[in-house]
Amino acid sequence: MQRETMIARLEEHGDTPWDMLIIGGGATGLGVAIDSASRGYKTLLLERHDFAKGTSSRSTKLVHGGVRSLQQGNISLVMEALKERGLMRQNAPHLVHDLPFVVPNYDWWEAPFYGIGMRVYDMLAGKYGFGPSRNLTREETIERLPTIETDGLRGGVIYHDGQFDDARLAINMAATAAEQGAVLLNYMTVFHLDMEKDIVNGVKAVDEESGREYTVNARVVINATGPFSDTVRRMENPEAPKMISPSQGVHIVLPKEFLPGESAIMVPHTDDGRVLFAIPWHDHVVVGTTDTPIDDVPVEPRALDEEIEFIMTHAARYLTKDPTPADVRSVFAGIRPLVCGGDDENTAALSRDHSLTISKGGLVTITGGKWTTYRHMAEDTVDQAATLAGLEERATVTRHLNIHGYHQHAQEFGALAIYGSDAPAIEAIIREDNTWGEKIHPELPTIGAEVVWAVREEMARNVEDILARRTRSLLLHARASKEAALAVAKIMALVLGRDTEWEAAQVAAYEALADGYLLG
Repeated sequence: MQRETMIARLEEHGDTPWDMLIIGGGATGLGVAIDSASRGYKTLLLERHDFAKGTSSRSTKLVHGGVRSLQQGNISLVMEALKERGLMRQNAPHLVHDLPFVVPNYDWWEAPFYGIGMRVYDMLAGKYGFGPSRNLTREETIERLPTIETDGLRGGVIYHDGQFDDARLAINMAATAAEQGAVLLNYMTVFHLDMEKDIVNGVKAVDEESGREYTVNARVVINATGPFSDTVRRMENPEAPKMISPSQGVHIVLPKEFLPGESAIMVPHTDDGRVLFAIPWHDHVVVGTTDTPIDDVPVEPRALDEEIEFIMTHAARYLTKDPTPADVRSVFAGIRPLVCGGDDENTAALSRDHSLTISKGGLVTITGGKWTTYRHMAEDTVDQAATLAGLEERATVTRHLNIHGYHQHAQEFGALAIYGSDAPAIEAIIREDNTWGEKIHPELPTIGAEVVWAVREEMARNVEDILARRTRSLLLHARASKEAALAVAKIMALVLGRDTEWEAAQVAAYEALADGYLLG
C-alpha cells in the first residue's frame, strides 16, 4: 500500500459515485471495507488520522467470546463471538493465537462454580474451541503462574481464549481491503456530508498532508467512527440525539518478570464488577481494564489517577511482587463506543452487541461491538448498505477470506513472525543495508528494516505511526520509544525524502505524545 497510489486512484475515479464510502479506519471501518470490496463493490475508506489510531489499537489484546457476557447470561452473544474468534484464528493465524487463562481460586466455591462456567464456555464454542478447560490443583496453578499470590490459594481453573496484536491486524486488514480493490486513505478528514434532496450522497474531505480538498460522491455513506459517531451524524443533522455513551478502559504494561510463563490470569469479579486480566504480550505483561464513564471523547484519552490506582491495587492482590509506578513501562487508555438509548431514527439492532442505524437522510452508522466480532459487524453493515444503495445483491465471502500476511507457520520467522508472509520482504530490506537489521533501541525489539517497510508498504507517515501502531514500541516501553524517536525519524526522512527540520518537528511531536503514556 502506497498513499501516493491511493491518492491517484481517488483522483482518477473523479465524479463517479463510489458504491460505498466508509468514514473511519478502525477495526469496524476496515472490516466493512474488506467485506464491501471483496463483494466487488467500488469501495473508498477515509480516515482523519492513522488507521487504528483510536480505540482499535488500545484494546486488551484479546480475541474472546466474553466471559462477562457469559456471566450475564448473554448466550447468543457469546456463541456468536466464539464463532468469530475461531474465524479470526483461521484467517489470520500469524496474528491470532491460543492463550491459556487461569482463574485462581481462593474460596471453596470458586473451583466448582468457575469450573462449570468454563465448561459451558467450551460447549458453546463447539468446533471453534481453542482447547478444553479443567480444574487445576494448587501446585498446577503455581506451576503455570509462578508469581501468583499463594496465601489462601486453593487451586485454579484453566480455559483457553485468543490473543492478538490489534494494530498489526488493523494494518493487515487495510492491506487486505486494498488487495480486494478498495481505496483507503489515512490523514484524510471528512468535514462535510453532501446532500441532494435531503439524502446523503457524498462527502467533502481534506488531505491533511497537501491541504487539497476533495468532493466525493457515493451511493451510500457509512459512518464507522466508533466513539466519534455522533460528530459525523450531526454533520447531517445538528439536532441528532446522542447515540454514544463513551466509557474509558485503561491498561498498564509491566515487565515480563511480573508474570513469567505462557499463561494469563483472569479475575472474574473485581471491586467494580469488571473482569480483570493480566496477560503476557510481546514479552511484557498487560494488566487491565477499567470501565469509567466519560463526557467527552478526546483523540488521545488519558488514564485517570483513580483508574491507575485501581489496576495497581488489584494487580498487587494477585501477584507476589506488588508493582510500583517505577515498574510501569506504559499506560494506555481506549474509549468504548457504547450505544445508549434509542431515538426516532430507523434502527436495526442486528445483535445484542452492536447497533446499525440508518438516518432519515440515509447515513448508515455502525457502532458498538468489539474487535472479536468485527467481521460479523461488517457483514451486517454491507448487507444493509447495499440494499439501501440499490446495489446488486452479493453474498459475503469474508468467512474464509485470508487476511494479508496469512501464514500457518509464521513462528518460523522468529522476531518477524507478526508479519507473516511479509517477513521475507523485510529480511530482503536488511540485505539492502545491513544497518537496517539493527535495533532502533536496546530495550525495544524493533529493527530499522521494519521502519523502512512500514513507510514503503504500510502507509506510515510519521514517527507516531511507526512507534505506536506499525510497531508497538509506545505501549511496550514509552520511555524507550521516546529515546528511539530520532533514530526512527532519520530512517523515515531518508525513505520519504524529508529534511532535518521535518525530523526535529517529528521528534518533538512524538516526545510530547509519549509523555502521556508515562507515570510521573
